[in-house]
Amino acid sequence: MAKPDRLARLDAQREDLETEYRDTLVAALEKTAAGALGLFDRSTDRRVRAAIAPTIDSLAEMGADIAAMRERLMMEPFTLHRDFFAARGPVKASAVGEQKEARLWLDRLNTPPS
Repeated sequence: MAKPDRLARLDAQREDLETEYRDTLVAALEKTAAGALGLFDRSTDRRVRAAIAPTIDSLAEMGADIAAMRERLMMEPFTLHRDFFAARGPVKASAVGEQKEARLWLDRLNTPPS
């Protein structure tokens, strides 16, 4: 009986951490949509990167913890983390700017799943 209880607690911790991850990401996206740069790592400016580094580090750490929990629970990977980190980095010159990208992400996150 102890193992199912541990797994249930782990799943509850995972849900809480995923909620915290989402809340942290939404707050960062709102800041970016309002004009702050760096979240999508498209600037080579060290000050911009340094300013957003604590948020990125926090998201990366939470994402790694969630991945470990999901693996232990035999669940699919945490797609929000994977998709967000895949969206970061250099893009083509014709790509939308960080502010618009942030608004698109916010729209995506605020749309209820169908």
